[in-house]
Amino acid sequence: MRLKKHFAVVPALFLLMPAGNAQDTVTFTSQANLVVIDVSVKDKSGKVMPGLKKGDFTILEDGKPQAVSVFEFQKLDSDEPLPAVPAVKEVKPAPATGVAAAEPKPAAGLPAGKPKPIIRFQDRRLVALLFDFSTMGVPEQSRAQTSALQFIREQMKPADLVEILTAGTGPLKIEQDFTDDKDRLEEVVKGFHIGVASELAAAGGNGDDTAGEDNGDAFVADETEFNIFNNDRKLATLESAAKLLAAFPEKKALLYFSAGIEQSGHDNQAQLESAVNAAKRANVAFYPIDARGLVATAPAGDASSAGGRGASSFTGANVSARSASRDNSQETLSTLASDTGGRLFVDDNDLSLGMQKARDDISSYYILGYYSSNGKTDGKYRRVTVKLNNNIQAKLDYKSGYFGDKDFKKFNSTDKENQLEQALMLGDPLTDLSVSGELNYFRLARDRYYVPFSIKIPGAEIALAKSKGNSHTELEFIGQLRDDHTKLVGVVRDGITIKLAEQTAAQLTSHPIAYGTGFTVPPGTYTLKFLARENETGKMGTYETKFVIPDLAPDKPALLKTSSVIWSSQRQPITESIASVEKKKVLEADPLVQDGQKLVPSITHVFRKDQNLYVYLEVYDPGLDAAQKPSVAATLSFIRGKTKSFESEPVRLDSFIPKRGQTLPVRFQAPLAQLAAGRYTCQINLIDETGRKFAFQRTEIVVLPAPKAAPAAAPAAAPAAKVGAGY
Repeated sequence: MRLKKHFAVVPALFLLMPAGNAQDTVTFTSQANLVVIDVSVKDKSGKVMPGLKKGDFTILEDGKPQAVSVFEFQKLDSDEPLPAVPAVKEVKPAPATGVAAAEPKPAAGLPAGKPKPIIRFQDRRLVALLFDFSTMGVPEQSRAQTSALQFIREQMKPADLVEILTAGTGPLKIEQDFTDDKDRLEEVVKGFHIGVASELAAAGGNGDDTAGEDNGDAFVADETEFNIFNNDRKLATLESAAKLLAAFPEKKALLYFSAGIEQSGHDNQAQLESAVNAAKRANVAFYPIDARGLVATAPAGDASSAGGRGASSFTGANVSARSASRDNSQETLSTLASDTGGRLFVDDNDLSLGMQKARDDISSYYILGYYSSNGKTDGKYRRVTVKLNNNIQAKLDYKSGYFGDKDFKKFNSTDKENQLEQALMLGDPLTDLSVSGELNYFRLARDRYYVPFSIKIPGAEIALAKSKGNSHTELEFIGQLRDDHTKLVGVVRDGITIKLAEQTAAQLTSHPIAYGTGFTVPPGTYTLKFLARENETGKMGTYETKFVIPDLAPDKPALLKTSSVIWSSQRQPITESIASVEKKKVLEADPLVQDGQKLVPSITHVFRKDQNLYVYLEVYDPGLDAAQKPSVAATLSFIRGKTKSFESEPVRLDSFIPKRGQTLPVRFQAPLAQLAAGRYTCQINLIDETGRKFAFQRTEIVVLPAPKAAPAAAPAAAPAAKVGAGY
C-alpha cells in the first residue's frame, strides 16, 4: 500500500548536559520550545559540503525569521578513533505504545531560563537494531542473530553507536542503549532466546505453526488480543521506537528485522501513516531487513505447508499465488522504507550487507536549532523553511514542518469541536489512542447494503475521572465515508459517556471498549476515515481504510453469493450502552441484532477457552426446488496446522429471513473449552444442493487459555458434538 508523504521535524526537544558524567542518563523538562532540524547539505556532485557557518543559514517558521541557537556539524566520515561510549547494562522497557518520547528535564544546578542545548553524541552515527520476534519463525530469528553478530564484530566503524531493541509478546524493550562496546553488544545479541514469540509469526508464511500444548503462560491477556493478528500493533511498535529515538536530535537509522508484515482485511492505514510521520518527526529512517533472505521454493511448495496435487502444483497460478503472498508481506515494509528515506533489503542471505548499506546512508550533516517565536499551545502545523545565504548553491534535505504542542484542558467546547474536525481532515493521523476497526457488508436490497462498522479501544488507555464515588469518561467519534470519486456518502458524529462503579472500573485495564455504527450504501469502492477522542486527556486515535462492497445482485453470475462473516465471542443486550451506542434506525437495519441482542464483532479474532465462538453470515439467492424452497448445507471446521481438529455436523438451511428477499441466515455457536490453546483456521463450508453451487469462508483465530483465576470447568462433550446452529 502506498501513502501520501508528509514532512515534519522533531518538535520541542532539549538536550542538556547532566550535572555528572557526560555519559550518565539525561533527564528532561520542557521550559521553552526548541525546534531541532537535521540538514543535509550537498553540492551538485552529491558530496557533503563541510565548513559552513551558522551565519550561512536562515530559518523561517511560517514565514517568520528565527534566530539559530544551535549549530553543530556532525562529521561521520572519519576513521580516526573516537572517545568510547561505555555500555550501560540497565535493561528497561520503552515508553508505552502511543506515548510520546520524553521531553528533556533540566539537570540540577542549571540556571533558570533557557538551558544551553548540546549534542549528546558529537560526530557519532546512531544505528538502532530492532528485532521483531513476533514476525519471525525460528530460522529467521537465527539468521538475524548471526548477521547482527557479524556486523558488530567485523563491520562497525569508529563513528558507529548501536542500540538494540526487541519486540515479542510484550512491549517494546530496550536491551542496550547506544554504545560502541562491541563485547557488550555481542553479549546482548547472543543472549537472544531463539524461538521466542515465533508462534505469533503471521499465518501468511512468516513462521511455523509450532504451538504446543496448552500453556497458561504463553500469552499476555488483553495486550495479546490486540497484538496477534492486528498489524497495527506491529506498526505501533515501530512508531514507539521512533518516538523513543526522538530524544536524540541526531539522524538515526532504525534497522527493522522481520519476516514481512502481512496485510490483512483489518489493517489500519492511519497507523501505517502515523508510524511514518513519527519517524519523520524524530529524524529516523526505517531500513526493514527481510530475515527470510533469498528463498527459492519448489513449485509445489516446501515441507512447511500443504501444496497442491498433481499437475496443479506446477501451474503458473500456483507459483504466482506463492509469489504474491511474499510480495504482499513486503509491501508494507517497502512503504515504511521509502516514505522515511530508508531502503528495503530483501532476497539476500547476507543480511549484514544490508546493515552496512543502511549505516552508510547516514553521511555528515548539520544540526540546527531555534527557539520558536510562536509560544501558542494550539496544536497547529508550523511550516519550516531552511535557506542558504551568500548565494551558496547546494541541495538541502530536511524535514519541513511540525505540529505545535496543545493543552487540551484549556480547550472550550468550540475548540474541542474544531479540533475534531481539523484532526479528521489532517493528513497526519493521530494514534495516542489505539483504535482497531472492522467493516462488514450485508445485502438489504438489490442496490442497497448495510455496512456495520465496529471499533475496539483498549480499556487500559482510557483515563477515568472520579465523580461522587463513580468513574466516568466521555468518548467522542467523528467519521466520514467517501466513494471512489471522494464524494461524501456517510457521516458519523457521536459521543458516549462511560460510567462504571468503583469496583468495576478496574476491569477496563483488561477489557476493551467497543463501539458500533453503520452505513447504508450501494456496492462500490469506499474509503472510511474515523476519529475517536477521549475527553479527559484529549487523546485521539484515527482509523482509516479502503474497502470494496461487491455487487451481489440476483442477476449477477457468480458462485454461491455470501455476505461478510462475523466472528464474535459476545452477544450484548441492545439496552446496555456502556460499550456501544447506536441509533434506533441503525439497529433496525442491522442484521447483527436478533431477539434484542447485538452480536459484537471480535475484530482481533482472539478468543479464550472459557468463551463461545459465535459465527454469522448470510447466503443470497440460492437455488430453489419445485416448491420454491432452498436447501443449503453448512458446516464449521477448525483446522490446526495440517490437521482438521473437528468439523460440525451439517446444518440444513431452508428458510429465508422475513422481508429480506432470498436471504438465508447462517448461525453457528461453538464452545471453545475443549480446544487446545493455539492458532486455528476456521472454515465455513456452504453447499447449495439445489443450485449445485458451493462456497467457503475462512479466517485465522487464536484461542487463549482461560484465566487462571477462573474455576475449572466440568468435563464437557467433544467440541464437534457441541458445535451447532443458532444461538
